[in-house]
Amino acid sequence: MIKFLIGKIFGTRNERYLRSLRPKLKKCNALEPQMKALSDEEIPVKLAEYRDQVQNGDRSLDDVLPEVFALVREASSRVMGMRHYDVQLIGGMVLHAGKIAEMKTGEGKTLVATLPVVLNALSGKGVHVVTVNDYLARRDAEWMGRLYNFLGLSVGVIVQGLTDDERKAAYACDITYGTNNEFGFDYLRDNMKFYAEQLVQRGHNFAIVDEVDSILIDEARTPLIISGASDESTELYQAMDAVVRQLKAEEDYTLDEKAKTAMLTDAGVAKCEKILGIDNLFDPASISYQHHILQSLKAHHCFKRDVDYIVSDEGKVVIVDEFTGRLMPGRRFSDGLHQALEAKEGVKVEAENQTLASITFQNYFRMYDKLAGMTGTAQTEAVEFDQIYHLETITIPTNKPMIRKDLPDLIFRTQREKYQAIIESIKELYNAGQPVLVGTISIETSELLSAMLKKEGVPHSVLNAKHHAEEAAIVAQAGQKGHVTIATNMAGRGTDIVLGEGVKELGGLHILGTERHESRRIDNQLRGRSGRQGDPGSSRFYLSLEDNLMRLFGSERISGLMEKLGMQEGEPIENRMVSKAIENAQKRVEGHNFEIRKTLLDYDNVMNQQREVIYTLRRDLMQLPDVEGVLFDFVDEVLDNIYQPVEAIKEAPDAQMCTEVNSRLLETLNIARAMPEMTMSAIPSREQSLEAVKKIFQELREEAGPVYNDILRYFLLESLDRCWKDHLRAMDYLREGIGLRGYAQRDPKREYQSEGLALFKDMLFRIHEGALTSLTHVRMKRVEAEPAESAEADATQPEGENIEALSDGQAVEQPSSAEETTAGEPKAVEPEQAPEPETPVEQSGTEPLLNLRHKTDPAAMGDGGASAAKEEQHVYNGVKVGRNDPCPCGSGKKFKKCCGRNL
Repeated sequence: MIKFLIGKIFGTRNERYLRSLRPKLKKCNALEPQMKALSDEEIPVKLAEYRDQVQNGDRSLDDVLPEVFALVREASSRVMGMRHYDVQLIGGMVLHAGKIAEMKTGEGKTLVATLPVVLNALSGKGVHVVTVNDYLARRDAEWMGRLYNFLGLSVGVIVQGLTDDERKAAYACDITYGTNNEFGFDYLRDNMKFYAEQLVQRGHNFAIVDEVDSILIDEARTPLIISGASDESTELYQAMDAVVRQLKAEEDYTLDEKAKTAMLTDAGVAKCEKILGIDNLFDPASISYQHHILQSLKAHHCFKRDVDYIVSDEGKVVIVDEFTGRLMPGRRFSDGLHQALEAKEGVKVEAENQTLASITFQNYFRMYDKLAGMTGTAQTEAVEFDQIYHLETITIPTNKPMIRKDLPDLIFRTQREKYQAIIESIKELYNAGQPVLVGTISIETSELLSAMLKKEGVPHSVLNAKHHAEEAAIVAQAGQKGHVTIATNMAGRGTDIVLGEGVKELGGLHILGTERHESRRIDNQLRGRSGRQGDPGSSRFYLSLEDNLMRLFGSERISGLMEKLGMQEGEPIENRMVSKAIENAQKRVEGHNFEIRKTLLDYDNVMNQQREVIYTLRRDLMQLPDVEGVLFDFVDEVLDNIYQPVEAIKEAPDAQMCTEVNSRLLETLNIARAMPEMTMSAIPSREQSLEAVKKIFQELREEAGPVYNDILRYFLLESLDRCWKDHLRAMDYLREGIGLRGYAQRDPKREYQSEGLALFKDMLFRIHEGALTSLTHVRMKRVEAEPAESAEADATQPEGENIEALSDGQAVEQPSSAEETTAGEPKAVEPEQAPEPETPVEQSGTEPLLNLRHKTDPAAMGDGGASAAKEEQHVYNGVKVGRNDPCPCGSGKKFKKCCGRNL
């Protein structure tokens, strides 16, 4: 009540903020005559002056805002014939301030974005404009690019299918358009590359997210993941699919439709054990059976074809985005669910993937120095935007008053009655010539209504995931006289529906919702397609007690209320109380979804701290001109760990400790290479071991010459990537089972944090240890380049000689092919090969061969570059013996494979 009274007296927070922008708006308007006086050639020169002032530190972006906004408005009038309204200037100021501008459909958000985009591009650090699909990214980059180019600014666009060079050029532009997936995956891919010159992104300065609710709310329930195929057999999915087909509902399993989960009953467990011929389904040896059976149950009974996914003509299971109705080719459900769906549909089962890199949209977009967004529907999620992204939502007034009529919901007893009423309403509107946009929440419903309309002879267009290619054209025509358009989840956002001739007199575009969505925002988005720029329009939703929302989330009170109202066959009711109860059900679902996103973020925050450490270290290793300093930091830490048992005791170490410490010194640091006199009975001092390691690296430096740093960099990055990949798998396993800690009255999130930290510390040490093990076993030899056997080979062969690094340590792992996907739910783009290092790794028996092709002067390679690697000598029982010599013990094996294997 106090808040209400303060709002009445002083205005709401929104109103007060908008009033604070009026002085800047007056300055912009006062500068209009001055900008009109400039010639076309003088406008980009003027903008360049503002750029110099900003980059030289003479003025801030806020200082030049009125001049830049006025200049952009004038340039837009000349180039595009569109002059920014005052409310659009206000919207631009809100975006520049790093807030969300809620602007109704048709208010020109695309044009509004040009104001803060140009202003922030003056910093020279780049501006990213994020869209929901490739079509809008291309369209907006081309459409608004005319304005940017006129102002002397460069524009790039990031879409699927670009090469790294094309991506790098696009990111180097002043302004870069692209989708949230492409920006996120480029960030992950950059952190899987081996060389700094391969990086495509140049930082995260300022981003404007179009349809911010769709990207930062709807798509934020699942993380972006780049994954590589595992070696697990796909036959298990088909076998478990056959098992699940023999189970009976209620008797063998139960379903939770709200949570989309399935559980086996005791009878179901017994039946599965009998079919599989095992004693205990919950035995650790059989745990994979249990997991795949549950996933197969979900695939069969919680995920519907033509609702959650479709099967393409190529025999692929393709996910349908639940919020936009669009197909998501190349994206896959994780944790074996997608394979279970493929087995269910009888198509080829692809191998399951292992996570190589991942990040949530929340943590990706929070990396930007400044973030802003725009949409027509943000206020319902204002609290989440504030809590998660620290983004305030400001509602911008419309340029003209909104006169659309939002009619009360019509509620029916059954879906059959509801659909019949919908068809009758559409026929009536069609016969009158009034255009109607029918919104459905699934492909199944859109095709059902389409079939019913065909029977009635009503021509119409269908826009769902199966017809997404014509999306923009279909939506653009939806306001023409007599048009009937059926759209799933209002795909086509970002495209204006302009009313045809004579439509205003008929009442404008009518919105007909066939069902309430779980999110009020999706309903509001559908309604928002009508009534743009003061146009007339109307909207109404048709509901039934059999709708999913009413059935799963509606309270018993709704059903009781309907009975009291005495509903008859085919007779709808309009009741504000029922509509209010439905809205409350939606709020409960939104709260549940918010908790899902919040939980995801809480867990990913743990991973994000680790990710930042690893990615920072990785960037240092890629970009530092000399990585030897980092290398010897690793040496110090490994030596500290090895000598810890010795330093913890005061007396002389016993024989067992000597053996253990020396074995680690030999295995990890190969110090016998520089200390041939070393014996297992006495531990060398820490200083002696450090000197031995320095001597090994000095020898490697002399052998490798100018590629010494490249060799260090390669093995350090290889060890980091291998251990990070193993760590991600371990964290996935930890995450899967951590929820069970709640039964022991322990907080799963705290347990995940503490155990994750312990795993992370262990991984960091393994990175250091693994890199040193490889590097201290590396030997270099020079081989002459072989003559090219063909003109083609000759053209590709680098000049100079080949330096080969022979490692007798652990095998270097080959980079695997990678796929981009998401955990739990979809969000990824088409699979592609993981970036391979420019220094390829080749396997030769058990000894990896690292080819470092380098154009160099052979004379710079120590002894003129002609000598081969020196044979490594060891003293064994008083005899000098090479590693490849016959072992003195008489076994007939090489020394390195026999008594010398630990040296």
